[in-house]
Amino acid sequence: MKVFDNLEAYAAEVGNEIGVSEWMVIDQDRINKFAEATGDHQWIHLDGERTQRELGMPTIAHGFLTLSLLASQDLQISAVKSVTRGINYGSNKVRFTNMVPVDSRIRLRNTLKSAEPKAGGTLFTSEVKIEVEGQEMPALVAESLTLLFE
Repeated sequence: MKVFDNLEAYAAEVGNEIGVSEWMVIDQDRINKFAEATGDHQWIHLDGERTQRELGMPTIAHGFLTLSLLASQDLQISAVKSVTRGINYGSNKVRFTNMVPVDSRIRLRNTLKSAEPKAGGTLFTSEVKIEVEGQEMPALVAESLTLLFE
């Protein structure tokens, strides 16, 4: 994990890759719990026998499950000592570019794109990619927006 003393030091990293999270397994239990929490019970996520029979593949994680993991994965990559609070400000250009098969491992890659003053804090825009172990194409590509305050 990279630790920065303050927002100025973090903002100096614009244009650089900040880091990569640890690998995380996406198992069927996590997929099932996400389906239950969101009400999205599409069979491609939950019915392994049917996906194997009809599509010749295992179940896959919901795209929005993958998106929801950005925050927890990003916390493994960097921290800023002087931050008193941070707000998930949203995402731009979210694209689900590949599937996340059950029991695969994913990780987040974060590159800092910009830092600009906003509402008494600094709005950071990062290009984030969720990578799937063993696959060239990421499962998700987006811009993640985080508003940090000192």
